Amino acid sequence: MEFSLINTQIQNFDGDCVVVFSNSEADFADANIQNLIELNHFESKAGSTLLLNLVDGFKAKQVIVLGMGDVANTAKNYIKALTVTSGVLNTIKSKSVMIEALEIEGFDEKWSHRIAARVLQNANYEIEKVGVEQKIEVIENIAIQSSNDNAHELTQGHAIASGMSLARHLGDLPSNICTPTFLADTAQSLAKEFNLECEVLEEADMSKLGMDSLLSVSKGSIEPPKLISLSYVGNGDAKPIVLVGKGVTFDSGGISLKPGAGMDEMKYDMCGAASVLGTMRAIAQIQPKINLTIVVPTVENMPAHNASKPGDVVTSMSGQTIEILNTDAEGRLILCDALTYVEKFNPKVVIDTATLTGAVIVALGKHHCGLMANDQDLADDLIAAGKSSLDTAWQLPLDDEYDELLKSNFADMGNIGGREAGSVTAACFLARYTQNYRWAHLDIAGTAWVSGAKKGATGRPVPLLTQYVLDQI
Repeated sequence: MEFSLINTQIQNFDGDCVVVFSNSEADFADANIQNLIELNHFESKAGSTLLLNLVDGFKAKQVIVLGMGDVANTAKNYIKALTVTSGVLNTIKSKSVMIEALEIEGFDEKWSHRIAARVLQNANYEIEKVGVEQKIEVIENIAIQSSNDNAHELTQGHAIASGMSLARHLGDLPSNICTPTFLADTAQSLAKEFNLECEVLEEADMSKLGMDSLLSVSKGSIEPPKLISLSYVGNGDAKPIVLVGKGVTFDSGGISLKPGAGMDEMKYDMCGAASVLGTMRAIAQIQPKINLTIVVPTVENMPAHNASKPGDVVTSMSGQTIEILNTDAEGRLILCDALTYVEKFNPKVVIDTATLTGAVIVALGKHHCGLMANDQDLADDLIAAGKSSLDTAWQLPLDDEYDELLKSNFADMGNIGGREAGSVTAACFLARYTQNYRWAHLDIAGTAWVSGAKKGATGRPVPLLTQYVLDQI
């Protein structure tokens, strides 16, 4: 799928189809379209579509009218409308398409170009069923109406969609394929494709570094753990932004075994890792003047005769001891060693992303990522990036009162803090390992995938993270 900008009237586009927008508060500019809207009793609700054939005055054989609803929700409705459009275009087998320019209050034209390319490309993502050949993309060319011929924003949008596609693909793969070794191989493939620096630490390497917390999670599985680092250098010796992604490729809960119902979705417990790999792909394609490093601690959490048990005490790379009260609170056990390890990169900031707690779903549902930080400026920047990319985050507290819930009689801390404020106490645990740099934590357990009939990875928070990185240039 290729994107371009075109400076022409929609009536003059000589392709298969044009896409126009209709809101519920104004008549359409073209009289022929307006008459057909009224004739078909089209109400212009957000995400509604009206397919018209052989409209007088239009060179294209088909016109899709997209409902935009009320003006107050234009930005969100724009994404909704574009997502629906992709399905219609594939159904009618349109190869060349033109999309009408649309002014969205609070956002400039460049934003709408970037979002259009990202959403349309991402909407075309298809889960790769094992052993089934993928369908060939129907849509070949999408031209977006614009008086500006600078297609840089289209390139960014396409790159972000590519990153989301990688994140979704990794998340959707079954855990017998997407293992820690598979994630390491993926990182090495990205390094080769984009000339990145890649290092993969093996179990023996991590043991020498004293990463006993991380290794306490992996020891019950036959799958060997990996610690992956991947670096893009676009600005000489400048301090890098460091992204850390939780990579539990399957989480059974360990000895604290999860309920059987829905356990298949625990293959998505590596979506933090997938999201930082996807962000790296997007940044490597865009090639901005900035330095970015991602770190992925990746393991499989399984019960076995040698698995960690509730009540065990381990020593993290930082030297702090942890009483493992629940082996299903394993993400923080691998992240804490990774968050100590990243100090070697002398980071500008560190942002970890993890499907860390079910509690964040109770707090925020499936709409916002949970955000906690030890630096308010960093939190504000991430919130702004989320609003710009429409991949939003909501800040939760990180107060000392919550940290006290981690007290242990047998170690420096327990790995859980009880039933109350589970997302916050998990972040408090991580904060104990991030005191030497600016840090933020994104809990994506509610946003990384959806359940039910449309089960699948979402690719979030690749748009948020990529936007944040680009905002720092």
